[in-house]
Amino acid sequence: MSKPKRHSHRKSISHPHIRPDNAASRVIDTYRFNSENMPISIRIYNKEGEFVPIYEVSISGISPHTEIVLEKIRQELTSQVSLGMVDILSEKKTGVIEQKFIEAIEALISKYFPDLDEKNLNFLKTYLIQRSLGLGNIEILMDDENLEEIAVNGAHEPVWVYHKKHGWLKTTITIKSDDQIRNYSSMIARRVGRQISILNPLLDAHLGTGDRVNATLEPISVDGNTITLRKFAAKPWTITDFIKAGSISTGAAAMIWLGAQYELSALIAGGTAAGKTSMLNVVANFFPPNQRIITIEDTREIQLPKFLHWVPMVTRQPNPEGKGEISMLDLLVNSLRMRPDRILVGEIRRKREAEVLFEAIHTGHSVYATVHANDAHETITRLTNPPIEIPKSMIPAISMLIVQYRNRRTGQRKTFQLAEILPNSEPNVLMQLDIKSGRLYKAAESKSLMSTIGLFTGFSRNDIRKSLFEKELVLKWIVKQNINSVDTVGKVMAEYYTDNEMLMKHVKGNKPLG
Repeated sequence: MSKPKRHSHRKSISHPHIRPDNAASRVIDTYRFNSENMPISIRIYNKEGEFVPIYEVSISGISPHTEIVLEKIRQELTSQVSLGMVDILSEKKTGVIEQKFIEAIEALISKYFPDLDEKNLNFLKTYLIQRSLGLGNIEILMDDENLEEIAVNGAHEPVWVYHKKHGWLKTTITIKSDDQIRNYSSMIARRVGRQISILNPLLDAHLGTGDRVNATLEPISVDGNTITLRKFAAKPWTITDFIKAGSISTGAAAMIWLGAQYELSALIAGGTAAGKTSMLNVVANFFPPNQRIITIEDTREIQLPKFLHWVPMVTRQPNPEGKGEISMLDLLVNSLRMRPDRILVGEIRRKREAEVLFEAIHTGHSVYATVHANDAHETITRLTNPPIEIPKSMIPAISMLIVQYRNRRTGQRKTFQLAEILPNSEPNVLMQLDIKSGRLYKAAESKSLMSTIGLFTGFSRNDIRKSLFEKELVLKWIVKQNINSVDTVGKVMAEYYTDNEMLMKHVKGNKPLG
């Protein structure tokens, strides 16, 4: 930052609550990104005496003198502008902070730093906005697209983050007091029309940005107030990403695509953080453009191409008086009145939800949902026992089971099993992951899936094999062409269904679609 004529405020020190530690034994990773107008540098390293890597945050610093001036500006702002209903979360949602606040900030900065250039003015505006209205340095973490989770466990220890590549890391960011954490929790609660207090010390909310927030207050959380932020993925996974990452083979992906094309219902199973919702999004990549799709979720995570006939729906929690709740069951029952061709459900948890879901399948709808289970056999056990307890005779309504797996040693997520459901309600595993090699291998011949497709399409087994081969060619081509956004993958699928001959010319000639 350049030096203004009247006040020196550029100095290469870190912010007081961001503590770099140079006692690193080995640097693991470094990268940069921008948090609003502030350039941020990240260094991840192993430190002697620490059992997890350190996530070090560095920003352009300010001198102690300038920090005193900025604190005075912040206090004047508080007296000039009512900040009760304005915070940084509303800016992230709408892209606008009230003009009155912007004008007040600019006037006060000009008063104390009259010769400041535009770049430094924007820097100080961002600094003041985050400290006056936002979540302070947590805002920086929210802008790092490599992070999935941000965890504040109290003021007694640094903030933790879950990194997509490196897992759990301890940051160099601290929050000065548990009162500050409580203030952040209250700010978040106000934004979603909720309250968090001693009488109501738990908050579970979904922000307009798609991020999920959980907060707890003392004495429920014994060691201090906590905040857990699960970040909404800015770019959802596509089938291209899965294949590139080695999470699935083109053969398994082609089989899933075949089932999705001919409207066979599927369940996606897996443990916590195994990639169930990501796989659900991938399966939705294969939907044709001429069908009505309803998605039902607690948290908005599924993202489909903009041109699809798609109605996304989310649940709503009750207000502080316990009224106004819209449950997943409410939305599922309502969706059947909306003439959907496909219904996607975030997660099956309870018996009534599962009953309605299976009823939807039996009335001719294609249904796709996730469930917590570690393999195909466990999925059937989970579905047929409390709390879900679906009659075993209903299970064959599901044609495909896709099981996702997270290797707890390496953190890698892969497709673990691809199975069909036989008429006797038992799973037949068609493809199985070999943990050592990390590859899917053919475990059994199809006894049900291919027969069902043949029954409803009139295809012979040879026709089905040709279709699978053609789909593998397309999948390999989109990987080579690096087609990996939801909309661009969706466009390829739309072309496959509406102008197959033209698309296959591009695929076989290895030419871009244009």
